[in-house]
Amino acid sequence: MPDYVPGSTASLPSGAADRLRAMRGTGEHPAFFTSDLTIDEFLLIEQAGFEALGLVLGSSIYHVGFQWQKWSVSQELPVLTRAMYDARELAMTRMEEEADLLGGDGVVGVRLVFKTYAMEEGVLEFQAIGTAIRHRERKGSFRTKDNRPFTSDLSGQDLWKLVRAGYRPVSLAMGACVYHIAHLSFMQTLKQAGRNQEMKVYTEATYAARELALERMQAEAVRRGGSGVVGARVEESNWGWGANAIEFFAVGTAVTRMDGAAEPLPLSDVQRVVTFDSAG
Repeated sequence: MPDYVPGSTASLPSGAADRLRAMRGTGEHPAFFTSDLTIDEFLLIEQAGFEALGLVLGSSIYHVGFQWQKWSVSQELPVLTRAMYDARELAMTRMEEEADLLGGDGVVGVRLVFKTYAMEEGVLEFQAIGTAIRHRERKGSFRTKDNRPFTSDLSGQDLWKLVRAGYRPVSLAMGACVYHIAHLSFMQTLKQAGRNQEMKVYTEATYAARELALERMQAEAVRRGGSGVVGARVEESNWGWGANAIEFFAVGTAVTRMDGAAEPLPLSDVQRVVTFDSAG
């Protein structure tokens, strides 16, 4: 993937770049923001010292190439793995460029959306959507070590708690693995008919595939400067490659301790926000 260039608008449509610049405001026109934050999220992000700048998105319509696979062998499908990761990364980078153009320190509430199109077989659209935010006092200090806006799928409530506890989000870390699970032979199927027994071929294959996805997510988090990942999850999807070809996608928010962080958030304050969140 190409290196991220702070301030670049090379991947953005000219209309999007013009709209985002206008949202920053001038002497004649005040700044204007858009957001997909709930009211609770918006208010708590304000309390955490941030201001909402605008709804930002990135999109990539991607053609997934052909991958040959052995019917009776469990194995990773590297062509498909690379395609699924690269397409997401393209969408994420364009979202980051929009946030950068708004002067954002980061993007909160990032969600990844996928669509299929009938225009051609194997064509998927990957979208990354979130709200760009900027800290009112510590501008720039929340950006990544390579000067990207941070990205996070945390809610506004979780971001508030994280910052109050002395941590900051670094990046949405991702790991993908598309894996072909071997088909059982006729004799294997016959032997297990009517019996209670573990299907070791399936167990071993799915276990191995999940581990690869998690390992790649952790490696990306470390590369981006994270000391851990919160909210990690592993999702499984089938994109029409056949019943035995499955994508395992690990994703979570990499975080690290802030320099000069205050004392950890008292448990009573955490409980207050949890209660507020549930009531909202």
